[in-house]
Amino acid sequence: MNDKTADISIDNIFCLDGRVPLGKAIPFGLQHVLAMFVANLVPIIIVAGAANLSVEQRSMLIQNAMFIAGIGTMVQLYPVWRIGSRLPMVMGVSFTFVSILCYVGATYGYGAVVGSVIVGGLFEGTLGLFAKYWRKIISPIVAASVVTAIGFSLFVVGANSFGGGVGSADFGSSQNLMVATVSLVSCLAFGSLAKGFYKQLSVLFGLVVGYVLAIILGMVDFSPVSSSTLFSLPHLLPFKPVFNISAILTTGVIFLVSATETIGDTTAMVAMGLDRDPNDREISGSLACDGFCSTVSGLFGCTPITSFSQNVGLVAMTKVVNRFTLGTGALCMIIAGLFPPIGAFFATLPDAVLGGCTIMLFGQIVVSGIRMISKCGFTQRNNTIVALSLCIGLGFTSVPAIFSVFPKMVSEVLANNSVALVFVVSIFLNLVLPKDMEQGN
Repeated sequence: MNDKTADISIDNIFCLDGRVPLGKAIPFGLQHVLAMFVANLVPIIIVAGAANLSVEQRSMLIQNAMFIAGIGTMVQLYPVWRIGSRLPMVMGVSFTFVSILCYVGATYGYGAVVGSVIVGGLFEGTLGLFAKYWRKIISPIVAASVVTAIGFSLFVVGANSFGGGVGSADFGSSQNLMVATVSLVSCLAFGSLAKGFYKQLSVLFGLVVGYVLAIILGMVDFSPVSSSTLFSLPHLLPFKPVFNISAILTTGVIFLVSATETIGDTTAMVAMGLDRDPNDREISGSLACDGFCSTVSGLFGCTPITSFSQNVGLVAMTKVVNRFTLGTGALCMIIAGLFPPIGAFFATLPDAVLGGCTIMLFGQIVVSGIRMISKCGFTQRNNTIVALSLCIGLGFTSVPAIFSVFPKMVSEVLANNSVALVFVVSIFLNLVLPKDMEQGN
């Protein structure tokens, strides 16, 4: 056996580098893809709907979204120049931009959405390249607050999926709740009973069991698969970009929020998967990939892509951090973008199945945030920053009417994005509170 063959081992799934047998790597990589597949499609579907795009245009954007998510993930895993973190991060279409891009699309047209994404991506990417000069503003306690907020903000996403998906006619039905529960129990049972590295496939097992049950119950519609063309290249510039200043400025603010989320995701990923803090090169590459790949996404008519928090939760559960393994998942996404029937098949995965398998992942993100807060220390200053930022960020966005005094554009940004508000408040408090605050008696 030569040295190259000797380096190929299933044990490498817990190492950043090293080869894993392809037959073993694919299931683990596919698990990461399936955990975010439907969530990757939902934001683009929502924004396209708000812009009144046709069914054909939406289908084309779904195909493009999978292709771009695969490319972005590959760049994160295997950087191009200084773009990419070389970390096990999965990229996908961001939920963070949904509310503001729905407003932009409905007000200025989908061309303005594309234009703002292209420019905003260049803005974030450039900031990423120079992250070492400004990232200290994002102190560990700020990052911990944002990570915790990300987890809490995803609880509603998990609950909505568990019930059958937002807007579904049978939301909360006994059938949806049963399928979601069976999927969740399957994940827990497999994780408890399986031996060795197979324990780490619990989410994939739950997805398969839930999907089979959904097919038996007639919840899966295969018509999109049969009506898809066999092969189709992604469409470059399917929409003419419109560079509307108002749309660009508004979207640019959300790119700052997205950058903070990415710092939080990167920090949580490295802390949970590699048991250390991220270095400047990793933070910079992660942000640059977020930004510049979002610009590429805009060129293909899609909304921005970013690191997926679902993947962070999955890493927290499985500790699978191998780049080669996740690369097989990225390749699956690229193939799905080239062969529409593959993407259409995965898109038939019912929301209830996804909700049952991912709801615990979102809880893991909150736990990770709490661990990060604990690592920073429960000083009076840190307690004040975390408590006030979470209270205002999560509390005020639960009562959006409180922002009615602000201009409509500002109100839309703040009222619909708890993570953005947590970011703003925690940054402000971190800058103004004295460093030597002492605990009162």
